[in-house]
Amino acid sequence: MKKKFIYILSIFFSLVSCEDYLDVNTNVDGPSYADGYLYLANITQQYNGIYWDGRAIAPMAQMWGTTSYANFALNYYSVGSDAAGEIWRMTYWNQGQNLENMINQSMDAEDWTLAGIGYAMKAFSWDLLTKVHGELPMNDAFVPDLLSHDYDYQKEIYAQVREWAYKSIELLERADDHVYADKISSNDFIYEGNKDKWIKFAYAVIVRNLSSLTNKTDFAASYSQELIDAASKSFQSPDDDATVSIAGGSQSAPFSSFNNFWGTARGNLLDNYFQHEYAVQVFTGTVPTYDEATGDKNNLDVVTEYYPFELADNQIITDTLVNELGHFDPRVTVKLSTTSNPNYENLSNADSVKTYEYYGGTFTSANGPLGTAPSVYGRIANSAYEGAEHDGTGRWLFRDEAPYVMTTYAEIQFCLAEAYWKTNQTTLAFDAFKRGVSADMQTSARYIKTGTSGSPTGGDKITTALFNTLADEYLEGPFVGGLTDFSLSHIMMQKWVSLYPWGAAEAWVDMRKYHFDVDYTGEYPSEGNGWTQTTVEQKWDTNPTKVYKGLYLSPAQVQGRKGTYNINNEGSPSYRIRPRFNSEYMWNLKSLEILTPISGTAPNYHTSIPWFAYPGELPQ
Repeated sequence: MKKKFIYILSIFFSLVSCEDYLDVNTNVDGPSYADGYLYLANITQQYNGIYWDGRAIAPMAQMWGTTSYANFALNYYSVGSDAAGEIWRMTYWNQGQNLENMINQSMDAEDWTLAGIGYAMKAFSWDLLTKVHGELPMNDAFVPDLLSHDYDYQKEIYAQVREWAYKSIELLERADDHVYADKISSNDFIYEGNKDKWIKFAYAVIVRNLSSLTNKTDFAASYSQELIDAASKSFQSPDDDATVSIAGGSQSAPFSSFNNFWGTARGNLLDNYFQHEYAVQVFTGTVPTYDEATGDKNNLDVVTEYYPFELADNQIITDTLVNELGHFDPRVTVKLSTTSNPNYENLSNADSVKTYEYYGGTFTSANGPLGTAPSVYGRIANSAYEGAEHDGTGRWLFRDEAPYVMTTYAEIQFCLAEAYWKTNQTTLAFDAFKRGVSADMQTSARYIKTGTSGSPTGGDKITTALFNTLADEYLEGPFVGGLTDFSLSHIMMQKWVSLYPWGAAEAWVDMRKYHFDVDYTGEYPSEGNGWTQTTVEQKWDTNPTKVYKGLYLSPAQVQGRKGTYNINNEGSPSYRIRPRFNSEYMWNLKSLEILTPISGTAPNYHTSIPWFAYPGELPQ
């Protein structure tokens, strides 16, 4: 037996070189080549990373408060953590080389459909990545054998994103006679291989990319028409919304990641994430007035428990006259949470639904100025899926089997409305605005899963039929169809509502490009011109140029906001999230150091204004 073994071994050595045999870096479980379509399923599922980082970004867009990511809520996060680094990880690693392989192998094989899908996803991911983090290693990203990776500036990244999107469209429009059978449709969890929808998606990426440039001085001349053209070829209805479907299964799922990141089964949204009081004010029409001499809220002469303060006359989304036809916005019942009606009674009764009360927390505490904000599931308790009273599988987008929303027809229409507004085409802007609100109603209704009457076991506290009835009334009412004082605020705040909370990253883009409504002179705010070490000076709501009515940052001049940012902010709010610590600050520090106008290693790098938010070019 021993002699036979030696003989076989000698034959083996004669068939392979010593170099091949000793290649210990070859992983038999991870082959060097896989057919392109085999990458697709995993790449699409990685978009759950957007929801991971939503826990940090939604507080910066004043959608949520948090006791967990409190540093992000307060606009300061130092070097040393990978928190809010999941989009970075998603783009460079989870999708990363897998997506590159899928594209390159598909191009070599002339699998134009698969390559086109790959380019569309690459454009989407990199557009999101640069908006969150600013400058990025792009050209060096996947070059083998590099020990450091140079950063590219955002202006170049933006142009490349659109080039990838147009490449996607070109490939998807090519005749493709390859027989894929179900190789694409079974692995594409976004559009199931529908080429027409992928083409619309690629145009949507172009729209989103250009929409962040609307406050640049050359937007009308350089970017507006491209945005308008792309929007006309993008999504045509909410049926085109881009979402990633997931398996779900709650506790019976073979892997917990089969469930939505925000569902109850995975336990990622306990009672440490909650709706911000600003969200409650916007959704319920309770934006208060302030005494501009003191910054204090004006009290009502007759104080009520739920509305103790004087409310602004100019409410943008809705008002408190809920019993008047068209004044009640039903999106509040699904997008926000409430402890009202814990037993889910009378869910199809409008009079009952309109009595729900909503409370928001502060930046870092669920205890708000008027009451305690519940968890996103509607109880002042950690999520539970069993017991006498529990949250079941969740509700709305906070449900185990809910898909991940990437972008919607509503969002594209609001981008289009803003572009028309900026080019003085007000009538067209108003038409797009109305389509956007109507579309968000349809998208919102799609994810309603009504709770069981008389059973405190989770679900939405409204029926789909009632929601749709109230939506139709609202669309015909004074805040949409009957609107008479249409303004940029209506476009941007309705867009903010439509993005709540899945699109927090894009909402944060819009807030940054309008510089959080900071009151400054010149091209952009700076220390001593918009903020000091102790106070951010923001426009009062009475200022007609203020975009986000009711929005005040944490160190603003108003009641409940008179804190200060970390000294390293030098008074400025955050304009970007630092690159992921474990890749850049551990291994690529020298490339970060040379970034301008603020070095990537500076204590205030997170306050460096990105190119998209400068009216002109980066300052020297």
